[in-house]
Amino acid sequence: MPLYEHVFIMRQDLSNTQAEGLVEHFSTVLADNGGSVSESEYWGVKTMAYKINKNRKGHYAYLRTDAPATAVMEMERLMRLHDDVMRILTIKVDAHEEGPSAQMQKREERRERRPA
Repeated sequence: MPLYEHVFIMRQDLSNTQAEGLVEHFSTVLADNGGSVSESEYWGVKTMAYKINKNRKGHYAYLRTDAPATAVMEMERLMRLHDDVMRILTIKVDAHEEGPSAQMQKREERRERRPA
C-alpha cells in the first residue's frame, strides 16, 4: 500500500484532549477503510504565519500512514467537513523516515542532521 504523511491544523480554542481525540478519530477512519497509522504525533499549539478563519494559532498534528488511496480520500473528505479542522496537507512518500519528525526533535539534533 502507498505511504502517506498528513499534517493538519485544528482550531486554537480546542483543549489538548479534544485535539488528540480528533487525531484518534481520523486514525480510526483510516483503519476502518483498510489503512493503518504507523505513527502519530501531536505537535501542540503553534503560531501560524497568517490568520486562518480569524485564528492566529492552531493545534498541529502529524500522521504517518500506510493506506489505500480510497481510505485517504475518505479521511480528507471527513476532515474538510469537520468544523474544527482548518487546514490539511497530505503527501505521498516513498518511505517513512525513522525516529521523530523534524518538528519533534530538539534544535541540537536537527543541526546534526544537516551539514553546516
